[in-house]
Amino acid sequence: MLRSLRRPLLLGALLLTMACSSRGPTPEVGPSAPPPEPLPVVPNPPSIAAPPPLEPKKPAPPAPVEPSPPPAPPETSALPARVDGMILVPAGPFTMGADTGGEADEWPAHTVTLPAYYLDEFEVTNGAYARCIEAKLCPPPEPSNADRNGVGPDKRFRGPKQPVSSVSWDSARAYCAFVDKRLPREAELEKAARGESGRLYPWGHSPPGPERAVFAVSVTADVGTHPAGRGPYGHHDLAGNVWEWAEDIYDPFAYKRAGASEGRGGSCEETLEAYAELRRKRQQGFTGSNKIPTECERVLRGGGFNYHATGLRSTNRVHHPARYRMVMSGFRCARDAKG
Repeated sequence: MLRSLRRPLLLGALLLTMACSSRGPTPEVGPSAPPPEPLPVVPNPPSIAAPPPLEPKKPAPPAPVEPSPPPAPPETSALPARVDGMILVPAGPFTMGADTGGEADEWPAHTVTLPAYYLDEFEVTNGAYARCIEAKLCPPPEPSNADRNGVGPDKRFRGPKQPVSSVSWDSARAYCAFVDKRLPREAELEKAARGESGRLYPWGHSPPGPERAVFAVSVTADVGTHPAGRGPYGHHDLAGNVWEWAEDIYDPFAYKRAGASEGRGGSCEETLEAYAELRRKRQQGFTGSNKIPTECERVLRGGGFNYHATGLRSTNRVHHPARYRMVMSGFRCARDAKG
């Protein structure tokens, strides 16, 4: 029995001795023991690195600014270049009139600023005008004026693509209203012909020639058949073929009026006073070869098929009563440009 009790006691002592020995060897601490190895240094990861010392904030230098061209006026930049047979003339200034040459009513040269507008690319043709006659809103051209001017018969001027002529200012105005347009102002016709560079003729400063314009002949030509004579914005026949009615009353002193910078002359009453002053001073030549008017006449621009070369200058101003229906006069239409 004692032997059986001693076996469990020996087994327990053995297990206790094994447990103590599993804790590892006792570290060496004597003089002959090697020094303990230093612990490795692990660097801080970049995400938690210590921030650099703060410095006072300095304003960033301004970015260089490149000069840019001035933007187009809002009313012009978004407008189509062509619409309904018309070409856009952009808003802005141009030089109207002249300081030398021509007649006294073309003086002085001055700056006129206009809003954007559209102007017919071509003079109104007989074919287009016929639609207004058919609608009974426009009277037909006067058939005897060609004979009275020694260039008849009238049928020589009635081809469908020739410019309509022998029509009055009122008839021209009626047609433009029929197609939802209006007659152009005198300043609008001159700007379309001269542009911003002040051209003497629509094509530039070179003298007129038969490849550029219809002049010094006895009959009109089909519109658009002289592309070398186009104006700075692309309009055809602004010089020659037919004189073109303008909306304005003919005012010989228009360029000295308060509204000159906007291309506006005087009222009918003011214009009649101007005519009377010219007669008192016997300044017949002031208004060109036509007699000084006795009624408020209307302006015509551009020169006609029967006119001489120098008369095609873009500053030339001619005037006749609105009721006249002359074989050498026609028109084109305009429209305000709205963005």
